[in-house]
Amino acid sequence: MIGTDATILTPHPVLSRHYDHAADRHAHVTRLFDNTAQHYDRINSVLSFGTGTRYRRQALRRAGIAVGTRLLDVGTGTGVIACEAMDLVGPDGHVTAVDPSRRMLDVARRRGVSDVRIGTAEALPCDDSAYDMVTMGYALRHVGDLAVLCREFVRVLRPGGVLLILEQTPPRAWVLNQLYTLYMKTVVPRVSRLVTGSRDAGALMSYYWDSLDQCVPAASILGALEAAGLTAVRHDVVTWCFSEYTARRPAGPSF
Repeated sequence: MIGTDATILTPHPVLSRHYDHAADRHAHVTRLFDNTAQHYDRINSVLSFGTGTRYRRQALRRAGIAVGTRLLDVGTGTGVIACEAMDLVGPDGHVTAVDPSRRMLDVARRRGVSDVRIGTAEALPCDDSAYDMVTMGYALRHVGDLAVLCREFVRVLRPGGVLLILEQTPPRAWVLNQLYTLYMKTVVPRVSRLVTGSRDAGALMSYYWDSLDQCVPAASILGALEAAGLTAVRHDVVTWCFSEYTARRPAGPSF
């Protein structure tokens, strides 16, 4: 979905139910995450059908994480992926977690993530070529420009480094798609508000569904990754609705 400026590749159009202008998106989304940080892990359990932690660990292993890996988790939220990665990389590795929400990072710290940095995915507070692996879990739809995001991935990855993006993709089969839509659009926002007692929790999950429903197709995401210079670009759907995008920065001189 191309924004009004042809140089900007937005992950979805302006969601007028939630904010009025593209320039309002970042503040709106950050406020929602700040206001729901204390509830987010419970929300996430509902959203991921209770399989979130196990699935993230499996995805990291499929992407090739190993003892000693230096990993950057972008849009870390409460640090779920970061914590799984810390366990897998061991004391010889290192995990950095970046997020624009201070309150989400506070939860990540309490969870045990030591290297947390406030920042956006499109201007990462990280050195060039610093990481063996970069991950992003269910946050791609919250950025403003996929092209800038992908260039930042390339910048912070070392030559030969691996990128892993986790997202959700509505299933293609009609019956599954209808059930998925009902669950994500109606059940998740209502249950999130019920179990947390937070109006913002329901609002966050309504935004989550609208951004997912209006997200650009996988082909556009793959195209943005390739345009940034990444290679071995793949999109795999796991257990009918969880998408894994993987890519690699080419080995060789820095860009």
